[in-house]
Amino acid sequence: MDIVKTAKAPAGPIRRETLHHGAVAELRAMILSGELRPGSRVPEVQLCEQLGVSRTPLREALRVLAAEGLVELRPHRGAVVTPIDPKEIAAVFEVMEALEALAGDLACRRGTPEEFAELDRLHDQLHAQFDAGDRPAYFLTNRQIHARIVAMARNPSLEATYAGFASKILRARSLANYDEERWRHSLSEHDGFMAAVRQRDMAAAGSLLAAHSRQTADAVLAALNGCGSDSPAGAGRQAESV
Repeated sequence: MDIVKTAKAPAGPIRRETLHHGAVAELRAMILSGELRPGSRVPEVQLCEQLGVSRTPLREALRVLAAEGLVELRPHRGAVVTPIDPKEIAAVFEVMEALEALAGDLACRRGTPEEFAELDRLHDQLHAQFDAGDRPAYFLTNRQIHARIVAMARNPSLEATYAGFASKILRARSLANYDEERWRHSLSEHDGFMAAVRQRDMAAAGSLLAAHSRQTADAVLAALNGCGSDSPAGAGRQAESV
């Protein structure tokens, strides 16, 4: 009886695909967190060493990020992190302020006990991350809290609109938390709107969420308009160790 052997796929292409996706994810995270600053040149040689990849998967990853609008591939200059336009960000934040207010109002009306409990859990986690000085984790939990409130609103149109605008300011918004004083104020603002949400106070929750968005916008725009290496926008990697 003949034994049919199953052909094994070559390991090379699989490894290359893994490297490609890994490089895309790592570079995207570095850009969104502000580690690679807006307008800065992407240091290909340094990143190849840091990520443990060759130039080929790195450049494939940069092409993906260029399609997402996160980098620009410039002739004779290589890849540059796409600059952020403060005027565009200011306009988006004006809309986000209204969306946050609406989300807070509707979440208080429509959220379930289980969802409110999950919000409390995330808020406790936020405090722990602040106390530990873990900025990347804090930023992620912060986004999860706002997304959870929007989901509790039970309004698909609001959720889709919010997600679209949030993606436009994700990079810029992360810059605000590089400032120590703003970080502390942000946590205090979270305490305020969370207290209103727990009490199902629709008016207060909406108002405080809108105010939080407005304060974040002010901090982000100040960072974007700052000059020199001492500004949050220019501090880059140094600010991570704060």
